[in-house]
Amino acid sequence: MEYFKSEIKCLMINSEFLRNALPKFAKANPQIEITVSPRPRKHPVIKGHYMNGREKAICVRNLEQNQIVQKAELLRDSSGEKQKKVTKPVKSLNESVRGIWDPFHGPRHEI
Repeated sequence: MEYFKSEIKCLMINSEFLRNALPKFAKANPQIEITVSPRPRKHPVIKGHYMNGREKAICVRNLEQNQIVQKAELLRDSSGEKQKKVTKPVKSLNESVRGIWDPFHGPRHEI
């Protein structure tokens, strides 16, 4: 994978998550550096720092342990690139298989 996370910051998440789920996630993902930073009087946030210089943050306020782990896995699996809207999913050299319609093609009709 060309882009991968170098760090996930878990900022002020409940102590039960820090004691139980976070060490398991860290052992399962040794390629990720995990740091814990206190944020007094602010919502808990998981931040992903990517090798391409981008950063993504997800608020984990009022989430259960398994939901927080799912959000961390979402950060781990994403590339860090911005979301792009796909207008035409398939690009081709030929615009149409049947070609451009022309009234002179096909059998002649008499009126």
